[in-house]
Amino acid sequence: MTDNTPSYESSNLDDDARRRRIKFRAWHRGIKENDLILGTFADAYVEELTTDDLTDFERLMEAPDQDVYGWVSNTKPVPDEYKTSLMTRLQSHIVPQRTRLER
Repeated sequence: MTDNTPSYESSNLDDDARRRRIKFRAWHRGIKENDLILGTFADAYVEELTTDDLTDFERLMEAPDQDVYGWVSNTKPVPDEYKTSLMTRLQSHIVPQRTRLER
């Protein structure tokens, strides 16, 4: 029997284990910009995320780096399946950082 469950599904892990894995993966994305955005977000907020948010974060981690960066930085339209409260929080997370960099 083949398991067709997407890799972002973590039904066999408890939420604490999922949080630890998310924090690691958020800092090891592939492009430094996403490491900084997702990693600092995970460090700051992962403990507050609901089970649904964790699933959304895991699904986001499966998307290509360039797409994730574009969606989070509002330079690409966010596809409907990624328009979540998590995405809104990620986008808000980087606004203060962009403001500091522009000064």
